[in-house]
Parts: sequence; C-alpha cells; structure tokens
Amino acid sequence: MAERPILVFDLETVPDVHAYGATAGLEGHPERTVREQMGDKFPRQIFHRIVCIGALEAHRMDDGAWQVRSLAAPHLGERSEHDMIQDLVDRISDLDPRLVTFNGVAFDLPVLRYRAMIHAIAAPGLARRRYFERFGPDTVDLCDMLSGFERHARVTLHQLSRVLGLPGKPEGVDGSDVETMVRAGRLDELARYCTSDVVNTYRIWLRYELFRGRLGEVEFAASEGALAAFLAARSGIQSPATAPH
Repeated sequence: MAERPILVFDLETVPDVHAYGATAGLEGHPERTVREQMGDKFPRQIFHRIVCIGALEAHRMDDGAWQVRSLAAPHLGERSEHDMIQDLVDRISDLDPRLVTFNGVAFDLPVLRYRAMIHAIAAPGLARRRYFERFGPDTVDLCDMLSGFERHARVTLHQLSRVLGLPGKPEGVDGSDVETMVRAGRLDELARYCTSDVVNTYRIWLRYELFRGRLGEVEFAASEGALAAFLAARSGIQSPATAPH
C-alpha cells in the first residue's frame, strides 16, 4: 500500500477581541476596554482569529524520496477566514493525509476546530482520522515528539531550525509581529513569514524521518533536493538541481 501523503500546516492568528468580549460581558464596549480586560498574556486558543494558513503537501515517490506538490499561504487579503478554513478542511478530506505541525496539537488544531465551529463549517475529514489525539498516528507534532512530551525540553521552531542549520524565521520577525503586519496591511509579508515556518517544519520532519530510519540517506538527500528544486521553480530561479548540464 502506498504511503499516505503529508500535509504540513501552520496558522497565523490575531486576538479575537469580539469573542473575548462576548464571554466577559463586554459586548458593545470599545476595543480598547476589551483589550485591557484581556491583558497582555497570550490568549487561549478560542480567542484567536485566523488571518493566514500556510500548507505544504508532499507525496512519497517510488524511489522513496518525498516530493512537494504544493505550497501556499492564503491570507485575509485574498480570502475570508471562513473560506481559508473551508479550503483547508476540504483538502484534508480529499487527501486523507498525515498532518505535520510544530506545536499543532496544543495550538493550531484546537484553534482550527474552534474557528470551524464558529463559522458553522462542516469538516468530516478532520473527524475521520485521529488528528486531535496527542499520541495518535495521524498527526506528527514535532514540538511534542522531539521534546518527548516534556515541557522543559521544548524549543521554539526558530531555535531548532537554526541549530539544525536551517534558515529559521525571517530576521527581525516573529509571532508577536503578526497583528502589527495585519494592521499595517503587510499581508503578503505575513504570507512569506508563514510559508517560511511551513518549509522549516517540513525540513525538520525530513530530518526526523532520517533519524528514525524511515528515510535512508539517499532518500533524504533526494527529498531535500526535490524541495530546493520546487522552491527555485516557484520563485522563477533556476537551481543547481534543475539547471541543464
């Protein structure tokens, strides 16, 4: 039987002030008042609104290497939150993939489920598999897996990427800048930031598959080469992997 494809995904979110106000009895109050009540702590998952969804789809080829089929990060400047969620859950339903995330079990998946329910979106594909189970076979949360589910052993995606020699996040940008980018209309920049997270997560997953023996060294190198060629073609730059000899 062919190995199931993978879908690496990442959400970019901003605080949902309206949702918090509804729970705190502050409907109709100025946003400033609600934000003061929310405080400076990172909001709970239900109080996040999705502004960008990055996703990378990859399939395992006959030679054992992984090949990227698609990479996209639609944002609010292109689609509504409802439509972004609908597109993602429809793709999961059609593809029946393993999901690969970094801290997705604790954050991205709960946010996705809450927001789908808020928008009354049917997502039977997400219920078909054990995607929401921390120890299930259908979601690989690299943050959990690599730390052995130990809170004190956790690292950030950027830290791990840099230690492994990967690019990490764009210089001078992190998750705390997302709302600023949205307010300033820098949505294409936000999409590039989200895409970088997805690509780093995919490359860490490839390294993890090599570590646990599910990828041989040749297959790993071919997977990395295929990704480089895909990214080069996507940006219109000819890479060594695709250049004529």
